[in-house]
Amino acid sequence: MNATKTNFFLSIFGLFFFYSCSSKKEILYFTDIDYKKQDQNVYTVNKIQPNDILSIIVSSSSSELSMMYNLNQDQNQNSSLFQGYLVSQEGKITLPILGKILVTGISLEELESLLMKKLIDEKHLKEPIVTVRLMNAKFTVLGEVNQPGTYKYTEPQISILQALGYAGDLTINGKRENVLLIREENNIKSYIMIDLTSKNWFSSPHYYIKPNDIIYVNPNGPKVKTAGYVGNLGTFISVVSVSVSLVLTIILLSK
Repeated sequence: MNATKTNFFLSIFGLFFFYSCSSKKEILYFTDIDYKKQDQNVYTVNKIQPNDILSIIVSSSSSELSMMYNLNQDQNQNSSLFQGYLVSQEGKITLPILGKILVTGISLEELESLLMKKLIDEKHLKEPIVTVRLMNAKFTVLGEVNQPGTYKYTEPQISILQALGYAGDLTINGKRENVLLIREENNIKSYIMIDLTSKNWFSSPHYYIKPNDIIYVNPNGPKVKTAGYVGNLGTFISVVSVSVSLVLTIILLSK
Protein backbone atom coordinates (compact mmCIF):
# COMPACT_ATOMS: atom_id res chain seq x y z
CA MET A 1 0.00 0.00 0.00
CA ASN A 2 2.89 2.40 0.77
CA ALA A 3 4.33 1.80 -2.69
CA THR A 4 0.93 2.58 -4.21
CA LYS A 5 0.67 5.86 -2.31
CA THR A 6 4.24 6.82 -3.26
CA ASN A 7 3.62 6.16 -6.94
CA PHE A 8 0.38 8.12 -6.81
CA PHE A 9 1.94 11.24 -5.29
CA LEU A 10 4.89 11.03 -7.70
CA SER A 11 2.39 10.99 -10.56
CA ILE A 12 0.62 14.05 -9.18
CA PHE A 13 3.96 15.89 -8.86
CA GLY A 14 4.84 14.94 -12.43
CA LEU A 15 1.53 16.34 -13.68
CA PHE A 16 2.16 19.65 -11.89
CA PHE A 17 5.68 19.84 -13.35
CA PHE A 18 4.47 19.09 -16.87
CA TYR A 19 1.67 21.65 -16.60
CA SER A 20 4.03 24.41 -15.47
CA CYS A 21 6.55 23.68 -18.25
CA SER A 22 3.86 23.71 -20.93
CA SER A 23 2.48 27.01 -19.68
CA LYS A 24 5.94 28.62 -19.71
CA LYS A 25 6.57 27.61 -23.32
CA GLU A 26 3.24 29.09 -24.34
CA ILE A 27 4.09 32.61 -23.15
CA LEU A 28 7.73 33.06 -24.29
CA TYR A 29 8.90 34.77 -27.49
CA PHE A 30 11.81 33.63 -29.73
CA THR A 31 12.68 30.48 -27.76
CA ASP A 32 15.19 29.29 -30.38
CA ILE A 33 17.09 32.54 -30.89
CA ASP A 34 20.90 32.54 -31.06
CA TYR A 35 21.94 35.78 -29.39
CA LYS A 36 25.40 35.64 -31.02
CA LYS A 37 23.96 35.69 -34.52
CA GLN A 38 22.53 38.69 -36.33
CA ASP A 39 19.47 38.12 -38.51
CA GLN A 40 18.74 40.52 -41.36
CA ASN A 41 15.20 41.83 -41.73
CA VAL A 42 13.56 41.66 -45.14
CA TYR A 43 12.48 45.18 -46.09
CA THR A 44 9.38 45.31 -48.27
CA VAL A 45 8.30 48.50 -50.01
CA ASN A 46 4.66 49.48 -49.64
CA LYS A 47 2.83 50.28 -52.86
CA ILE A 48 0.13 52.92 -53.26
CA GLN A 49 -3.40 51.49 -53.40
CA PRO A 50 -6.91 52.84 -54.12
CA ASN A 51 -8.44 54.79 -51.20
CA ASP A 52 -5.02 55.86 -49.92
CA ILE A 53 -4.86 59.52 -48.92
CA LEU A 54 -1.58 61.14 -49.95
CA SER A 55 0.04 64.27 -48.62
CA ILE A 56 1.99 65.88 -51.46
CA ILE A 57 4.16 68.90 -50.74
CA VAL A 58 5.99 70.65 -53.57
CA SER A 59 8.70 73.24 -52.97
CA SER A 60 11.13 75.10 -55.20
CA SER A 61 12.97 78.39 -55.54
CA SER A 62 9.69 79.92 -56.69
CA SER A 63 7.45 79.56 -53.64
CA GLU A 64 4.46 81.19 -55.35
CA LEU A 65 4.47 78.67 -58.20
CA SER A 66 5.04 75.76 -55.81
CA MET A 67 2.15 76.80 -53.57
CA MET A 68 -0.52 75.99 -56.16
CA TYR A 69 0.36 72.27 -55.92
CA ASN A 70 0.01 72.17 -52.14
CA LEU A 71 -3.33 71.64 -50.44
CA ASN A 72 -4.04 73.46 -47.20
CA GLN A 73 -1.78 71.79 -44.61
CA ASP A 74 -3.40 73.40 -41.56
CA GLN A 75 -4.79 70.76 -39.25
CA ASN A 76 -8.26 71.19 -37.80
CA GLN A 77 -8.34 70.48 -34.07
CA ASN A 78 -11.43 68.29 -34.56
CA SER A 79 -9.86 66.30 -37.40
CA SER A 80 -7.20 63.58 -37.27
CA LEU A 81 -6.23 64.00 -40.93
CA PHE A 82 -4.68 66.76 -42.98
CA GLN A 83 -6.18 67.50 -46.35
CA GLY A 84 -4.74 65.18 -48.94
CA TYR A 85 -5.15 63.63 -52.37
CA LEU A 86 -7.49 60.61 -52.41
CA VAL A 87 -6.44 57.79 -54.72
CA SER A 88 -9.48 56.84 -56.81
CA GLN A 89 -10.68 53.32 -57.53
CA GLU A 90 -8.97 53.69 -60.91
CA GLY A 91 -5.71 54.32 -59.05
CA LYS A 92 -5.39 57.99 -59.98
CA ILE A 93 -5.01 61.34 -58.27
CA THR A 94 -5.74 64.76 -59.77
CA LEU A 95 -3.12 67.46 -59.31
CA PRO A 96 -3.36 71.13 -60.27
CA ILE A 97 -1.93 71.77 -63.77
CA LEU A 98 -0.52 68.21 -64.02
CA GLY A 99 -4.00 66.68 -64.15
CA LYS A 100 -4.75 63.01 -63.53
CA ILE A 101 -1.80 60.77 -62.70
CA LEU A 102 -1.83 56.99 -62.24
CA VAL A 103 -0.17 56.25 -58.89
CA THR A 104 -1.20 52.74 -57.83
CA GLY A 105 1.43 50.01 -57.88
CA ILE A 106 4.34 52.36 -57.18
CA SER A 107 5.96 53.39 -53.91
CA LEU A 108 5.85 56.82 -52.30
CA GLU A 109 9.49 57.39 -53.28
CA GLU A 110 8.76 56.43 -56.88
CA LEU A 111 5.85 58.88 -56.97
CA GLU A 112 8.13 61.63 -55.67
CA SER A 113 10.56 60.97 -58.53
CA LEU A 114 7.73 60.79 -61.07
CA LEU A 115 6.25 64.14 -60.01
CA MET A 116 9.62 65.89 -59.95
CA LYS A 117 10.37 64.62 -63.46
CA LYS A 118 6.99 65.80 -64.79
CA LEU A 119 7.38 69.24 -63.21
CA ILE A 120 10.81 69.62 -64.81
CA ASP A 121 10.03 68.06 -68.21
CA GLU A 122 6.87 70.13 -68.62
CA LYS A 123 8.79 73.21 -67.44
CA HIS A 124 6.46 74.07 -64.59
CA LEU A 125 9.19 74.38 -61.95
CA LYS A 126 12.96 74.44 -61.78
CA GLU A 127 14.67 72.03 -59.37
CA PRO A 128 11.48 71.10 -57.49
CA ILE A 129 11.46 69.04 -54.31
CA VAL A 130 8.48 66.74 -53.81
CA THR A 131 7.61 65.00 -50.55
CA VAL A 132 4.87 62.34 -50.48
CA ARG A 133 3.47 60.76 -47.33
CA LEU A 134 0.66 58.29 -46.69
CA MET A 135 -1.83 59.94 -44.34
CA ASN A 136 -4.34 57.20 -43.56
CA ALA A 137 -2.13 54.17 -42.86
CA LYS A 138 -3.76 51.93 -40.28
CA PHE A 139 -3.88 48.34 -39.04
CA THR A 140 -6.18 46.30 -36.81
CA VAL A 141 -5.25 43.95 -33.96
CA LEU A 142 -7.82 41.48 -32.63
CA GLY A 143 -7.92 38.48 -30.32
CA GLU A 144 -5.78 37.86 -27.25
CA VAL A 145 -4.20 41.30 -26.84
CA ASN A 146 -4.67 43.79 -24.03
CA GLN A 147 -6.03 46.63 -26.19
CA PRO A 148 -7.62 45.32 -29.40
CA GLY A 149 -8.60 47.90 -31.99
CA THR A 150 -7.64 49.81 -35.12
CA TYR A 151 -4.53 51.99 -34.96
CA LYS A 152 -3.15 54.69 -37.27
CA TYR A 153 0.55 55.18 -37.82
CA THR A 154 2.78 57.61 -39.67
CA GLU A 155 6.10 55.72 -39.68
CA PRO A 156 7.32 54.50 -43.10
CA GLN A 157 7.55 50.94 -41.74
CA ILE A 158 6.56 49.19 -38.51
CA SER A 159 7.02 45.54 -37.59
CA ILE A 160 4.42 43.15 -36.25
CA LEU A 161 6.05 43.44 -32.82
CA GLN A 162 5.61 47.21 -32.90
CA ALA A 163 2.00 46.76 -34.03
CA LEU A 164 1.37 44.40 -31.11
CA GLY A 165 2.97 47.03 -28.88
CA TYR A 166 0.32 49.51 -30.01
CA ALA A 167 -2.26 46.98 -28.81
CA GLY A 168 -0.63 46.57 -25.39
CA ASP A 169 1.09 43.24 -26.20
CA LEU A 170 -0.41 39.76 -26.08
CA THR A 171 -2.27 38.58 -23.02
CA ILE A 172 -0.91 35.55 -21.18
CA ASN A 173 -3.57 33.56 -23.05
CA GLY A 174 -2.29 34.54 -26.51
CA LYS A 175 -0.95 31.75 -28.72
CA ARG A 176 2.45 33.12 -29.68
CA GLU A 177 3.29 30.41 -32.18
CA ASN A 178 0.08 30.93 -34.13
CA VAL A 179 -0.54 34.63 -34.89
CA LEU A 180 -2.64 35.18 -38.00
CA LEU A 181 -1.81 38.02 -40.40
CA ILE A 182 -4.58 38.90 -42.88
CA ARG A 183 -3.44 41.05 -45.79
CA GLU A 184 -5.32 42.31 -48.84
CA GLU A 185 -3.47 43.47 -51.95
CA ASN A 186 -5.06 44.07 -55.34
CA ASN A 187 -8.36 42.70 -54.00
CA ILE A 188 -6.68 39.40 -53.08
CA LYS A 189 -6.61 38.31 -49.43
CA SER A 190 -3.64 36.42 -48.00
CA TYR A 191 -3.60 34.52 -44.71
CA ILE A 192 -0.17 34.16 -43.12
CA MET A 193 0.66 32.36 -39.88
CA ILE A 194 3.44 33.97 -37.82
CA ASP A 195 5.38 32.05 -35.14
CA LEU A 196 6.60 34.59 -32.59
CA THR A 197 8.48 31.87 -30.70
CA SER A 198 10.86 31.30 -33.62
CA LYS A 199 13.79 33.43 -34.74
CA ASN A 200 12.95 32.61 -38.37
CA TRP A 201 10.27 35.29 -38.21
CA PHE A 202 12.95 38.02 -38.17
CA SER A 203 13.93 37.18 -41.77
CA SER A 204 10.35 36.70 -42.95
CA PRO A 205 8.99 38.90 -45.78
CA HIS A 206 6.09 39.56 -43.41
CA TYR A 207 8.27 41.07 -40.67
CA TYR A 208 6.88 44.51 -41.52
CA ILE A 209 3.15 45.11 -41.68
CA LYS A 210 1.40 46.93 -44.51
CA PRO A 211 -1.48 49.42 -44.38
CA ASN A 212 -4.86 47.81 -43.62
CA ASP A 213 -3.29 44.59 -42.29
CA ILE A 214 -5.32 42.67 -39.71
CA ILE A 215 -3.46 40.80 -36.96
CA TYR A 216 -5.40 38.14 -35.05
CA VAL A 217 -3.91 36.48 -31.97
CA ASN A 218 -5.40 33.05 -31.38
CA PRO A 219 -6.10 31.89 -27.81
CA ASN A 220 -3.85 29.15 -26.44
CA GLY A 221 -4.99 25.70 -25.31
CA PRO A 222 -5.76 26.56 -21.66
CA LYS A 223 -7.80 29.59 -22.75
CA VAL A 224 -9.86 27.53 -25.18
CA LYS A 225 -10.49 24.85 -22.57
CA THR A 226 -11.41 27.44 -19.96
CA ALA A 227 -14.03 28.83 -22.33
CA GLY A 228 -15.66 25.40 -22.09
CA TYR A 229 -15.53 23.66 -18.79
CA VAL A 230 -11.93 22.78 -17.82
CA GLY A 231 -8.41 23.91 -18.49
CA ASN A 232 -6.85 26.59 -16.28
CA LEU A 233 -4.53 25.97 -13.36
CA GLY A 234 -7.21 26.63 -10.75
CA THR A 235 -9.50 24.02 -12.27
CA PHE A 236 -6.59 21.59 -12.59
CA ILE A 237 -5.73 22.00 -8.90
CA SER A 238 -9.37 21.51 -7.92
CA VAL A 239 -9.60 18.29 -9.92
CA VAL A 240 -6.35 16.98 -8.44
CA SER A 241 -7.47 17.90 -4.90
CA VAL A 242 -10.71 15.99 -5.32
CA SER A 243 -8.80 13.02 -6.75
CA VAL A 244 -6.34 13.02 -3.83
CA SER A 245 -9.18 13.19 -1.31
CA LEU A 246 -10.98 10.34 -3.03
CA VAL A 247 -7.89 8.11 -3.09
CA LEU A 248 -7.06 8.85 0.55
CA THR A 249 -10.64 7.99 1.51
CA ILE A 250 -10.40 4.69 -0.35
CA ILE A 251 -7.06 3.93 1.34
CA LEU A 252 -8.48 4.65 4.81
CA LEU A 253 -11.58 2.56 4.18
CA SER A 254 -9.49 -0.34 2.91
CA LYS A 255 -7.49 -0.60 6.16
